[in-house]
Amino acid sequence: MNSPVRRSLEIDFLRGVVLIVIALDHIQGSVLSRFMLHNYAYCDAAEVFVFLGGYASAAAYTNVAMYRSEHAAKRRFVVRAWEIYRAYLFTAALMLLAGAALMLWRIDSPVVQETGWSDVLHHPVGTLLGVVTLRHQPFLSSVLPMYTLFALCVPLSVPLANRRPAMALGVSLVVWLASTWLARVLPSGDPGGWAFNPFAWQLMFMLGILCRLHPVSNEFQVSKAGRWLTYAALAVALTFAFVKLCLETQATPGYMKQNLAAVRVVSFVVIAWLMAQAVRMQVIRRIAERLPAVVTVGKQGLVCFVGGTVVSIVADTAVRMARGPAWLNGLAGDAVAIGALLLLAAAAKRWKALRARPAPIRGRAVPVEVGRRDS
Repeated sequence: MNSPVRRSLEIDFLRGVVLIVIALDHIQGSVLSRFMLHNYAYCDAAEVFVFLGGYASAAAYTNVAMYRSEHAAKRRFVVRAWEIYRAYLFTAALMLLAGAALMLWRIDSPVVQETGWSDVLHHPVGTLLGVVTLRHQPFLSSVLPMYTLFALCVPLSVPLANRRPAMALGVSLVVWLASTWLARVLPSGDPGGWAFNPFAWQLMFMLGILCRLHPVSNEFQVSKAGRWLTYAALAVALTFAFVKLCLETQATPGYMKQNLAAVRVVSFVVIAWLMAQAVRMQVIRRIAERLPAVVTVGKQGLVCFVGGTVVSIVADTAVRMARGPAWLNGLAGDAVAIGALLLLAAAAKRWKALRARPAPIRGRAVPVEVGRRDS
């Protein structure tokens, strides 16, 4: 009997790195965050996270469909959507509790306002109902409603991308182009809409699906055309880095990330191509084999994302309140955040292993052969 396809070590490692980076990026004063992707490119960890989510979803769907059935695969992602929605509610509750704690302890932090706790104080029923219906998405929980919708669409998008990739990409591009208009149908109590427009970000998710189902062959990557693509990608990436570091004087408008601007797509694609070359040359695998704890973070993705929201708020608050050199406080906050995520991933792995262990059989006598002696 055939065994299921094994998980990709490189994908789990990259997901682990991205989850750690997301936590660091939400710590004010983080030292390591200054060296992260958003400082050198027009994309950040969010694009990588969504792309890898599409890649992993395509792998999971095809694996279940192959070794069980198409119906089982569809049911798996309906259940997955419910799991993500529950994780969103749990994360939202944690954010509200964090805002309440910060206000109770009189800690001056902008996180208090972003969590939405003040809205709960003034309009408790309406705000909580809005959280359930996705109208109000508290701080750091806003990416999960988008993922819930993506999980529900996987049973449609993966088979289409598998059979007709050009059509799947075309439909995704059309939806992306019309995303700002389509976003009006989303329930939102914020005039600006959802922090992540799912009609725009589905393009990144679809790119991940297509790369899993129709990967670029190693032969093409090392061909003359492939080498020229690598040179072009490197040139574009260096140009973007120069602009970000030397010419750009103001922060990129938030709506460009919210609606996945074209420059962000281009920036991600060139970096993804360069990363694919590192994967092809086994660079990522060799690093991943030396950092298994980071791989575990990637495998426990949903748990670490939810836990990472709390970790980042705690670390951010500690860094703001700490005395001493700012760089030292920031570095300490980074170390605490990374250590906490590694421990959380290890604990989640252990807990899942214990739950998966078969229960001992009770009440059954072990037959003993009379007259048999141990050798």
